[in-house]
Amino acid sequence: MPFREVTLNDIREAHQRIKPLIIWTPLVESQQLSDSIGAQLVLKLESLQVTGSFKARGAANKLTSLSSHERERGVITVSSGNHGRAVAYVARELGIHAVICLSEAVPPSKVEEIQALDAEVLICGRTYDEAAEGAQRIQRERGLTMVHPFDDPTIIAGQGTVGLELMEDIPQLDTVIVPLSGGGLISGIALALKSMNPSIQVIGVTMERGPAMYQSLRAGKIVEVDEEPTLADALAGGIGFDNAYTFRMVQRYVDDTLLVSEDEIAGAMAFALEKHRLIIEGGGAVGIASILYGKIKELGERVAVVVSGGNVELTTLFKIAREQGVLQ
Repeated sequence: MPFREVTLNDIREAHQRIKPLIIWTPLVESQQLSDSIGAQLVLKLESLQVTGSFKARGAANKLTSLSSHERERGVITVSSGNHGRAVAYVARELGIHAVICLSEAVPPSKVEEIQALDAEVLICGRTYDEAAEGAQRIQRERGLTMVHPFDDPTIIAGQGTVGLELMEDIPQLDTVIVPLSGGGLISGIALALKSMNPSIQVIGVTMERGPAMYQSLRAGKIVEVDEEPTLADALAGGIGFDNAYTFRMVQRYVDDTLLVSEDEIAGAMAFALEKHRLIIEGGGAVGIASILYGKIKELGERVAVVVSGGNVELTTLFKIAREQGVLQ
């Protein structure tokens, strides 16, 4: 893919293009978190997006941008769950055949949800990186169009539409906290926000277990990390040694990145369920965890936390809720 810069205009065009396929997700103020930091804090509920995560935005922008020939041949992707479900959903809406490569680590509920969207689901390895290798091989063999989970300018522009909505709803934002994985979401959001107001602080949050982008940023180069079991399974996986966009964009536009523990993620999931009756997956809860456990000191007066997804197995959530004392 020839390299090209992602621009604010790309994000604005994406927002218009994907309107028929996604929703403008709501903001909910968390009074408890607002009180804890002495500022207004709202949750941007991408957990209520179609397919249960922000991933529908990038998938919609990518697939609606394909040529008629590319649509006829079909698409393929690799996913830890949410991206695959998003691609499957958009592909079905547009009448495109989709092949979704998953690893053995993807929760069964996410596999079933993707299968229910009429996609061809293939388990291609033990880890995300192994599944990515399998997807590349199948893509070459079958002549399919690859829909990258994050390192693609069209995907990034689609995810950046979250930033446009935030600025429309809260023009005077001071800080936005975003889950961090491959960097597609935070790159797009940060580009949108910084293009409109360079003083807005953008902070990425990820899990302690296998934080590929976090470790790469500190090394100043892309590094490989061991994939470990984590409640934030949607954030798992490497960022690719051939990364052309997101690593550089996170370096340029994101002000800070930080880690939260498994216990803190669990606490945030239980908090969201108890205080807001929200079902949030581990990867979507990391921003709440960063506030709940006092990880960030300088936030300003208006703070938004992006809740990136809600696709969690209920047995997992209820187990956490019982352990955290939310359910008896």
